[in-house]
Amino acid sequence: MYNHKLSTLILLCLAFFATSCGGGSSEKSESETVAEAPKAPMTLEEAEKGWETNNGVGPVKSLELPAEIDQALADAGKVIYEAKCTACHKIEKRFIGPSPKGIMERRTAAWVMNMILDPEGMVKEDPIARQLLIKFSAPMANQSLTEDDARAVVEYFRTL
Repeated sequence: MYNHKLSTLILLCLAFFATSCGGGSSEKSESETVAEAPKAPMTLEEAEKGWETNNGVGPVKSLELPAEIDQALADAGKVIYEAKCTACHKIEKRFIGPSPKGIMERRTAAWVMNMILDPEGMVKEDPIARQLLIKFSAPMANQSLTEDDARAVVEYFRTL
């Protein structure tokens, strides 16, 4: 009799767990199916659409560049670039990372500064940065530059 009560209790527990775990219909509505469908990976070309208004993520929310290049600032940026960036970036060609030549015609100044200042955050949050990581298979190293240093590098890039 004692075994019969124990068996009944076990069966009741199993029945309870069977109905409570995953109970309900196994069919999903069309909207649930669409919401759970994996998205096709975004291409770099798709990510770059609207780049003119993409300032990226980071400390620089926007940056208006003056029409005239500040040559002293650009010279300082060249020194920083040559000391910190040339292990991965070459002016005239793709290397470990993209060439900075023409970058100011493909990205906003704020985006470039944010990529210099916080490459980890940019790759995590910005679709262009994420696609560049996929394309080049190497994350940009954080060189711990200041905002003033990054601004100087941007001014140098304007001269390329």
